[in-house]
Amino acid sequence: MLRDDKSVSPRTVAALAAAEAAGIEVFFVTGRPARWMDVVSDHVHGHGLAICGNGAAVVDLHGGSGAHRFVMVRELARANALDTVRLLREAAPGTVYAVEQTYGFNQEPDYPKLHTEVPDVLLPAEVLLGPDGPLPDEPVLKILAYHPDIDPDAFLTLARLAVGDRANVTRSSPSALLEISGPGVSKASTLALCCAERGISHEEVVAFGDMPNDVEMLTWAGRSYAMGNAHPDVIAAASGRTVANNDDGVAVVIERLLAQRP
Repeated sequence: MLRDDKSVSPRTVAALAAAEAAGIEVFFVTGRPARWMDVVSDHVHGHGLAICGNGAAVVDLHGGSGAHRFVMVRELARANALDTVRLLREAAPGTVYAVEQTYGFNQEPDYPKLHTEVPDVLLPAEVLLGPDGPLPDEPVLKILAYHPDIDPDAFLTLARLAVGDRANVTRSSPSALLEISGPGVSKASTLALCCAERGISHEEVVAFGDMPNDVEMLTWAGRSYAMGNAHPDVIAAASGRTVANNDDGVAVVIERLLAQRP
């Protein structure tokens, strides 16, 4: 939905508003953390729900900028998180970590500056996730694992084999940066829960994506569209394809769907 400059085009804003006006539920489904949701809060048009952290949380943005409220949290158990850190360190020496919590972002000293914010604490992941680490009572939503040398897709495959069913591993970055959530937690599974609460079947869902963290959602949705510049795995998983994000690929499809409605 975002253009490369992180803006939302007027055409896309108008398409989302038209969908809402037509009675279509709009969910923002992203790997980004809840605290970054203010970037889209002006475009939810009174709906105000965002599925964040690849399904780890659902956030209500109705309160406006800086006032988001968690309505669902699907945490990564600390025992699973610690096992994952250990197993991936053994499988890929040189892996470094950051930890996303509901209200905190911490990282290891060697974790690179990949994000726009300054971490709250710099400590080894084993300490960050331990009982004496910072924010011990705040749920862990996601671990970020980075490797400076391994091919991104190869790192994803290696990590999934190493971690097994202890966690769900995916990626959305062009670099070798993995996103690790609780077992069974994904964009698809949390979107399915939200749809079930509203009586929406998967056949009624239209989804868009561009990176491997979208594959499960695109496979689950009744209709799905890979962006024109999407990862090859996404193109293979989607039932259709639209143009690139900079060409308003989401808006193009929404406009066409609305024009086809009786």
